[in-house]
Amino acid sequence: MKLTQVLKKMANDTKGETTTLNDVVAQLESRGFGPLLIAPALIALLPTGAIPSVPTLCALSIILITVQLMFGQQHPWLPKKLKEIEIQRDTLKQSVERFEPYTKRIDKVFKPRLSFLTNEIGKRLIAALASITALLMIPLEIVPFAAAIPAGAIVLLGLGLSTEDGLMSIFGVALSAVSVYIVYTQVLA
Repeated sequence: MKLTQVLKKMANDTKGETTTLNDVVAQLESRGFGPLLIAPALIALLPTGAIPSVPTLCALSIILITVQLMFGQQHPWLPKKLKEIEIQRDTLKQSVERFEPYTKRIDKVFKPRLSFLTNEIGKRLIAALASITALLMIPLEIVPFAAAIPAGAIVLLGLGLSTEDGLMSIFGVALSAVSVYIVYTQVLA
């Protein structure tokens, strides 16, 4: 199912005048892990990643998220206070409608393909690779902007999870391999 369809289904399947953030995340199922991986990876990818300790904090956040996926969680765990945040159903529908032109563009570029990488086992393997790649961000913190390379790999892996696009996952795997090489040559050598 394309991202636009998932978001429309999410907005239409909620019942009552309000819904909780937990219900929204549950509707996204395992696709909800993708954006949670992308957010801290983008922080490390952008110039903020050059600030000491930022890549390490981002890496730890990514590892907390990926561990949940590796252990088979169907949707991300949220703290109780976040779970209970109520969202007006009309506001949710309006937001989905407002972002629909953007999600349609995403659907043109990223599409479900190479499904063996996005099935249950594939998602767990991608989560394990994202954890290892996040660990690489920590030693690369000593080389200015070097943590951006594993962060970029995690962004691609997150996009692959969000859009069920195995091709993006393959690109993320390749960039993860480059990250290993850089750690080996720049930090360990």
